[in-house]
This record gives sequence, C-alpha cells and structure tokens, in this order.
Amino acid sequence: MIIYEDNEIYIEKEQSEIPWLKIFTKEPYKELGDVPKKLRTKLWEVYDLIEYEMKDYYNPKKINMASFANMLPRVHIHVMARFENDNYFPEPMWGKKMRDSDLTLPNEKEFHKNIKKALKELF
Repeated sequence: MIIYEDNEIYIEKEQSEIPWLKIFTKEPYKELGDVPKKLRTKLWEVYDLIEYEMKDYYNPKKINMASFANMLPRVHIHVMARFENDNYFPEPMWGKKMRDSDLTLPNEKEFHKNIKKALKELF
C-alpha cells in the first residue's frame, strides 16, 4: 500500500506486525551512488523524517534501517520500528523468529497521516 507519492519518490507500507515503511525512488536506480545528489539528499531527509515520526508516535526500542536490494535490485530503504517483544527482536526482521508476539500499537492510519502531513510541509 502506497502511503505517499510525489514526482520523485513513493513510500510503501510493508505488511508486518511492526511499523515498517519502504522509501523508493520512482526511477529504478540500481545503486545509491547512481541516484542524483539532490534526490539522494531528499531520500535522507525523508528517512530522517520517518525515523523521527516513528520514534515520536510508537516509542520503539530501536529503529532499524536496511537497504539490501538483492532481491529487488533498485534503490529502496526500509525503515522499521522495533520492539523488545516483537516476533524477531533482537534478530533482524528477516532473521530467526524468537517468539510469538502480540504487540498492541497505536493506530497506524494516524501515523500514516502524520507522515503525509510532515512530508507535505517539508516539500
């Protein structure tokens, strides 16, 4: 599900028990170094904003960021709010499941509204 889009980037929600967003460039750049500097700067501004909003809204133990792009060979950044009692913590979300979890988190639709509003103010 796309929660934000403009002419250079879009942000998708990953289906998961945790708050997890993915930031994509619209152009399918293979490596971060291939992205024009102005757009690279924008990606980091968007990442920074999402990290701040996740910390403020969800109060996680940690924010994880990943950009492997091996299965999907194009620039995208994963931003994940992690909790000590999520299914995989302290493992990465692609790691070994540690427990069955029943997280109770605030409404994600409100979080997505906050992200959209903050991005519109930023850009």
